[in-house]
Amino acid sequence: MKTIKNKNERIWYNKALLKEPAECCFEPEYWQKSGKVIGSATGRGTTWFVKTQVLEAALRHYRRGGLFGRLVDDHYLFLGWKKTRSYQEFELLQELSVSGVNVPRPIAAKAVKKAMSYQADLLSEKVANAKDLVAILQQQSLPTSVYNAIGQQIRKMHDLQVCHTDLNSHNILLDDKETVWLIDFDKCGKQSGDSWKKENLARLKRSFVKEVGKRQIQWQEQDWQALMAGYNNQS
Repeated sequence: MKTIKNKNERIWYNKALLKEPAECCFEPEYWQKSGKVIGSATGRGTTWFVKTQVLEAALRHYRRGGLFGRLVDDHYLFLGWKKTRSYQEFELLQELSVSGVNVPRPIAAKAVKKAMSYQADLLSEKVANAKDLVAILQQQSLPTSVYNAIGQQIRKMHDLQVCHTDLNSHNILLDDKETVWLIDFDKCGKQSGDSWKKENLARLKRSFVKEVGKRQIQWQEQDWQALMAGYNNQS
């Protein structure tokens, strides 16, 4: 990881994955002017999909959700550069990726301090030709082998003591080669012990059950058993 330090700003980046000027890569206008925007998605804000010299990437500005988010939108309390959400997600994605968990590789992260608060951005790898599980399960069921693979990826993450605080069926992707990817690690981190792992899995199961009722996804209890077989290395 390389670091650029300015008075009220920090940028962290992987020089092997970013050949463009790091100071410019967090501005959508930079990519628009160079004709490198390949798409966008709207959630709490706009995520821009861009084509760098090395790979396709997703540019996200951190924004708050819920009622509090309506008041402060994209500002967070500053407690130190290494406690910013962008730095922590960059670091976590880097560790997971190096350790063999299928997550988007982090490319660059930025934090800008303003008085007692900060704003943040993250540029990370865009998983090519992938859809989230809910989108896929609305159209078709999935074989046991895919659920085994999902369980295996979660187990790898848990063995690193990483708790995905929003582990749900929307945050698991499947690409056109049936490779499983875990995404959206904002506010996630390491936890000691093992008791939290059961609740983490229970949260995921509840999301499948919820989507059966909400979007009529093609999922049943035996699919969960296949996922757990993969998690417990019994597949």
